[in-house]
Amino acid sequence: MKSVSDTIKSIVMVLLVICLGVLSSMKLIKLQIVEGDEAVTAPRYDSDAITYKREVSPTRGEILDYRGNVIIGNNSQTNIVLQYAFFPKEFKEGNAILLRLYNELAAKDHFFEEVLPITMTAPYEYTEQDTTAVTERLNLNVYATAENCIDKLISDYEISEEYTQEEKRIIAGLRYGMAAKDFSYNNDFVLARDVEKSTVIRLKELSNILRGVSAVEAADREIKRGDILPHEIGMVGPIYAEEYDELKEKGYAMNDTVGKSGIEYAMETELRGKSGVEEVTILDNAIADVRTLEETVPGQTVKLTIDGAFQIKIQNALDNFLQRFGYYGGNKVEKGAVVVLDAKTGAVLGMATAPTYNLKDFEEKYDELLKAPNSPMFNRCTWGQYLPGSTFKTITATAGLNEGIVDGFTSFDCQTHYEFYGGHFKCTGYHRYISARRAIEVSCNVYFYEVSRLLGIDNITKYAELYGLGSPLGLETGDAAGFLCNPETFEERGQPWYIGYVIQAGIGNQDCGFTPLQLASVASTIGNRGVRYKPYLVDSLYNYGTKEMTSKTKPEIAGKIELNEDYVYDYIIGGMIDAARNVPSPYSLTGFGFDVAIKTGTPQTDMNDLSKQNSVFIGFAPADDPQIAFAGVIEGGEYSKYMVHDIIDAYEECFGFGEKVQEPVELPPEVRNGTTAKTTTTTTSTTTGTGTDAGTATGTDTTTVTVAY
Repeated sequence: MKSVSDTIKSIVMVLLVICLGVLSSMKLIKLQIVEGDEAVTAPRYDSDAITYKREVSPTRGEILDYRGNVIIGNNSQTNIVLQYAFFPKEFKEGNAILLRLYNELAAKDHFFEEVLPITMTAPYEYTEQDTTAVTERLNLNVYATAENCIDKLISDYEISEEYTQEEKRIIAGLRYGMAAKDFSYNNDFVLARDVEKSTVIRLKELSNILRGVSAVEAADREIKRGDILPHEIGMVGPIYAEEYDELKEKGYAMNDTVGKSGIEYAMETELRGKSGVEEVTILDNAIADVRTLEETVPGQTVKLTIDGAFQIKIQNALDNFLQRFGYYGGNKVEKGAVVVLDAKTGAVLGMATAPTYNLKDFEEKYDELLKAPNSPMFNRCTWGQYLPGSTFKTITATAGLNEGIVDGFTSFDCQTHYEFYGGHFKCTGYHRYISARRAIEVSCNVYFYEVSRLLGIDNITKYAELYGLGSPLGLETGDAAGFLCNPETFEERGQPWYIGYVIQAGIGNQDCGFTPLQLASVASTIGNRGVRYKPYLVDSLYNYGTKEMTSKTKPEIAGKIELNEDYVYDYIIGGMIDAARNVPSPYSLTGFGFDVAIKTGTPQTDMNDLSKQNSVFIGFAPADDPQIAFAGVIEGGEYSKYMVHDIIDAYEECFGFGEKVQEPVELPPEVRNGTTAKTTTTTTSTTTGTGTDAGTATGTDTTTVTVAY
């Protein structure tokens, strides 16, 4: 019986412990852990508390030039924000705080960034054509007027009739912005950015009245040098509502910034880093505890292939040329582009476009730049599509020599005129019997008309594609595919194809378009005797704030022209060397201690006015073992080859040829006001030529066509 009694006592004791445990847990407070907007109980405090998780945005990585100069960095600033945990949930009190905050900030010239696309004064009207986002957010039908939207906001947020109409609109705009920016535990609502110390002090004085308001330190993207490669560096900007669902899954908060264009966009993952996670506990309307659950990982520093000093020299070479040769045929010449590649790797060394702009001006004068003459924000290097003119003859020569259509000694008789299916075409010279090397040097149209006829359009297309034309080259920031002159392209564009276009395609003067980047790649491929490298802008990545390299871009062979004859490039490069020896002083290319190889072209750009032309060049140096390859286009001008001397000089100064290693060149002062082309000529975003009149190729029109070189 004693044993039974002991057993009963043990059971009673266990039950007692369980009961005490239950009572103890019941005494614990209703502590909430909020993840998103969901709350659960957590036993950490003995009074009412709220615990929630929030993501901590990482410091964005810097963007450096090849020498380590900071192009884009970060700067500390103070922002005024609302914090959800402390802001009143009751509308009346919250509305009063919002209006008071608006007035306090406005008195210091800080104004909330309005996101409600409705005018600030009655009668209310939409300021955007697409109103879907507004009506959907407010649960109104698509036909709702701007007045309906304001009335709905006033009703939903109980905005008192005691306020004036202007005050109601201010509160409504703020309330809409809070909803649009996903105001929550994890998302502070930014009222003003980069406020001065006096404003912070003033708001702290009012902290008992303005509940939920806080001054927080934040990193702001800072443009250190806005004149170095502005088109390719790009910009960051706010997250738009349509982006947020996807970005939220990647750890972004609604008030974060994200890369919008250029390197900032292309390298977003690397530059962004990884958000951290904190657990915050609010007790008695104050932060009682903050615990780090996941460490924040700063973004990586991106080092470009571009040396800032060299880039500026290339831009100056282009700008100086446009000033020196500023008129052609009575018209102002003010648009162009130059691209320089490392011939041994494909790394982009310089990209100049004119007119250009400064990234700092972009921030401050976007509308002005958008409407400026000659489209300074348009990157002609990667998106301008131009007729290549006679520079394309190097591709036709490659096809002819490699396919066995001609060899280095095959000659054709140039008597100036050439007839093809009833069309009469003309050469700029009287060359008599001429073969490949000499034909490249003097750019004999007749020779290449005949080679094109023998090749046919399929072979011309084949080799153009082998050189990377007609497809994007894969630059990190994107580049245009360009378009080829062949029946397929014409069919896609709904245009008729005539047999006569074959010979015009072979000299690059009939309905095709390639970017200066593509043309520089062609030059590099010739210099490398058929090996084509993929161009790239990112040299390497580093851990933020250190010299610890995390990755290095390796040169990538994008294509290779398999040679059937080992002499193919001997004749092409030889002809380009000969052409380089014909450049007059003071632009001569014969005094560098090595040979330079170039090919030029002057494609006609207006089928109704054959005097209108562009000036194009491609080339590489040294000719026998290229270190750089380059290309350039001048819209509506001539003599673009005169820039080549400055390009080679700039490379010699910044890098040196051969085994010579140059000390880094100091960056010159920053340019803030753009460059050339400040007149009011017609804006043109792309340039393509039409070559000769379409009727010529059909045999129904006997117009004589002269193509310059």
